[in-house]
Parts: sequence; C-alpha cells; structure tokens
Amino acid sequence: MNYEEVAKNYNEYQVAMRRYFHENPEISTKEYNTSKVVKDELTKMGVEWVPCGLETGVLATVKGAKPGKTILLRGDMDALSVTEESGVEYASKNEGVMHACGHDCHISMMLTAAKILNDHKDELCGTVKLAFQPAEEVALGAKSMVENGAMDGVDGCFAIHVWSDVESGHISCDAGPRMAAAYQYAINIKGKGGHGAAPHQCVDAAVVASAIVSDLQTIVSREIDPMDPAVVTVGVINVGERWNVVPEKGRIEGTMRCFSDYLWENLPKMVDRIAENAAKAFRAEVTTEYVRLVPPTNNNPVMADVAKNAAKKIMGEDAPVALPATMGGEDFAFFMEKAPGAVALLGVRNEECGAIWPQHSSHYRVDENALVKGAMLYVQTAMDFNASK
Repeated sequence: MNYEEVAKNYNEYQVAMRRYFHENPEISTKEYNTSKVVKDELTKMGVEWVPCGLETGVLATVKGAKPGKTILLRGDMDALSVTEESGVEYASKNEGVMHACGHDCHISMMLTAAKILNDHKDELCGTVKLAFQPAEEVALGAKSMVENGAMDGVDGCFAIHVWSDVESGHISCDAGPRMAAAYQYAINIKGKGGHGAAPHQCVDAAVVASAIVSDLQTIVSREIDPMDPAVVTVGVINVGERWNVVPEKGRIEGTMRCFSDYLWENLPKMVDRIAENAAKAFRAEVTTEYVRLVPPTNNNPVMADVAKNAAKKIMGEDAPVALPATMGGEDFAFFMEKAPGAVALLGVRNEECGAIWPQHSSHYRVDENALVKGAMLYVQTAMDFNASK
C-alpha cells in the first residue's frame, strides 16, 4: 500500500465526515442520526453491515480476497453532555452536547478505514469486522455488541482512541495495563432525625457521612500495596434538608478504579467494611450499591506489537511512545475478554492548531492532520494481523 497516496486520496473524506459528526453529536444510547449516517455511508461504499448492539450499534464486514484471520476494529460513537466552547466553525449544533472526547474522530476514522479496506480487498487477507459502537461513555455499548455476536469467530481486536496527551504523529500502545477497571458505588445512610438543638436525641447522618468519607481515604493510603494503583473517589454527598434539623438520611456516591484482578474483586468488600463499622460507631445503619462498569483494559503483547509496527510503517520509526497507564475506564475491555486485543492512543495534540485541551474539556480540539493516519493505522493493523501465522 502506498501510504502517501492513500493519505492524499482519503484525507478529504476523513475530515469532512469528522466535521459532520462533530457538528451533530448525540449522547449515549441516542446515536440515532449518527447510526443512520454510518449505515448510509457503508451502503454507498458497498460494505455489508448489520445492526448490532442496543438500538444504534452497527457491525460492518469487509472480506479480503485471500485467506487469513478475522479481526474486529472498534470505533465508539457517543458524545458527552458538555456545552461546546471550542470556537471552531463546525462546533456542535446540539445545545449542551459535544464530542469532547474525540469519538467523532473514531467514527470518521472507522468509515475511512472501511473505505480503504473495501478499495484494497485484493491485498487483504481474511475478514475485518468494523464495530461502530454506541454508549461507550456509559459502559453499555461494547457489552451489548458482544452479547449480540460481534466477537463470534474473531481472532483478535483493535481500537484507537485519540488522545490529547500524545503529540500528533505518535501513538502509545504499550503491552499490559492501559486503562483501569471502574466501579460506580453508593452508600446509603440511615440515622435518626430530630431538632438541631437536641442532637443527643438523634443519630446524625451528616456526622456518619463525614466519618465514612474520611475513612474511605485509608483504603488507598493504608490498605493497598503502593505498587498496585487504585483510586477511591467520593463524587457526591447528599445529606440534610434544613439548617436546624439533624438529618436522618444521607447518600454518598463515587467511583473506584484499579488495574489488578485482586482489587477488581475486593474493593467493594473494603468499602463495605469501612462503611458498616463507621455507621456502627455512631449507631447508624448503611446499605451499599455497586455497578461494575468496565473490567481492566490490558493490551495483549502480540497485538500491541502488531499495532506499533503498523504505526512505524505509516508514521515513521519514532511513532510509538511510552505513556503511563490511565485511571480512565474503557469498555473495549469487554471485546478483549473474548479475543486478544489492544487499544492504541493516537496523538492529536498540536499547539499550532490549538489542540491543547484535555479529554472532556468544553474547549477540546484535535489536529485533524493526524486522523487519516489513524484510519490507515486501523487498516494496516488489520492487514498485518490477518496475514500473520
């Protein structure tokens, strides 16, 4: 494949599609127009597709002219509830919704990759599945696509996430832990309400909540191996309704993140013990709730090497760079439970075009020149993996 020629021939399509999706973002599980446009574009290309996952997921298939393996490529489609302040001419037209995490780039790179693969089927071994995934931000889409057969017959899987901490022209795709497992948790407190002037007659839910929040900090600082990264964050505390009333009920909500399977299994037990004992000390009662959002994302060494070598072909020998793992979660991990996989972080940071803002920022921008190379990375990774022994 002539990379310069491919970049020249497909860049205009790549940018045009990215800007369309950026201008028309849709939140998780509601990607109806996005899904329709994806289907329409695939149909125009002559690429087969079927609905797959929730109401908006799409699974396309490109079959090569030569025998080989089957790989699944993933691109997520949902936007965030963020009011855009980027100042770009193609800013969101949907008030309060923005592609502030770069999923517009993922959709357009996947469509461009589909176009390139379909146009170069004579060079392709095996089969490439392209998963246009809904609801990544709420950790529902990948699981649904897997449950609906997306990974059936798949030998390996690969995803790209544009990343503001990596300079344009580079990727990060190291083997091992890359993104954390994520829990959503809640602690419900039941005390005894009463008059603020007679606290001795009450069991103060505010005091219990304060004690629990304080004690939760000791999980990471005193209970977990310092070499085993973890986060226990309190994001919401709701307690009390009036200034002169001792509150009877309270609720704490937060998230927990980790990389190890041990903590993935045992963090809830630690929170339970701390919450129950703190409540007991103040004569209160507690109940806890947990939602397992995503398991850890661990890059398979072989798949990571395939992606890094593909990046060297497209971007140059110095394309791969090392980057520490992130506590952010990624539901692509559900695909990776079914077959060896890897996630590559594609650099889109470039001060010259104002692409300096972090993921989820209302000012978020990307270096669009990097995106066609991202599409080509999808293609080359698929070609190299499918042709390997």
